[in-house]
Amino acid sequence: MAFNIVLIEPEIPNNTGNIGRLSLGTGSTLHLVKPFGFELSDKRVKRAGLDYWQHLNVLIYESVEDFFLQHKDKEMVFLSSHGKKKHWDIPFKKNMFLVFGKESVGLSKQIIESNKEHLYKIPLYSEHIRSLNIANAVSIVVYEGLRHIQ
Repeated sequence: MAFNIVLIEPEIPNNTGNIGRLSLGTGSTLHLVKPFGFELSDKRVKRAGLDYWQHLNVLIYESVEDFFLQHKDKEMVFLSSHGKKKHWDIPFKKNMFLVFGKESVGLSKQIIESNKEHLYKIPLYSEHIRSLNIANAVSIVVYEGLRHIQ
């Protein structure tokens, strides 16, 4: 397994489907933390993930607290536009947890404050954009990680 991709409270089914496809293609596990902004049976999730969804290693958690309780001893990094360090400076390791927030607001203030030393961002080079699409952001970070560990 390459990485553990964590989506906290994903809102857009197409993004989750695309990230599921990416997870399978990179040998990563996808962790989905409720509540979701859609049903996993939504045809847009399946369409974005095509017919690969059945092969995906996906774990579902009832809440943020449930996720962190189950993985409290795991090595995690958090991706946010509020990070000071760049994503290419992450000390990538196999099986590391890469944690992403929901599309509309990102990670909660509590998660950001509790994990400042493990908070990273993808740099943006225009003042006209706040963030990248989450599926693109996950792809950028996962493939940078693969480059580091291989």
